[in-house]
Amino acid sequence: MSSEQQLLTKWRSLPQEKQEEILDFIEFLGLKNSANKVPLRERLQQIRTRIVASGKHLLDEDEIEKELASRRGGLQGREE
Repeated sequence: MSSEQQLLTKWRSLPQEKQEEILDFIEFLGLKNSANKVPLRERLQQIRTRIVASGKHLLDEDEIEKELASRRGGLQGREE
């Protein structure tokens, strides 16, 4: 079995969400190696559009600050 066939067989066995992650990763690899890279602003807009289309919740400013604080070990130093 060729590498392409192996990849396709494994990809088909994954849930749709994981298949989409694989496609995103392949796109990322293509952009990373591309001479005509998409500007960061445009890439971020594409990501946001996909998130909105998926129905996932976008964080507001307060939720972003709380997420950052939790990843950095708590809410110390946060001014209200």
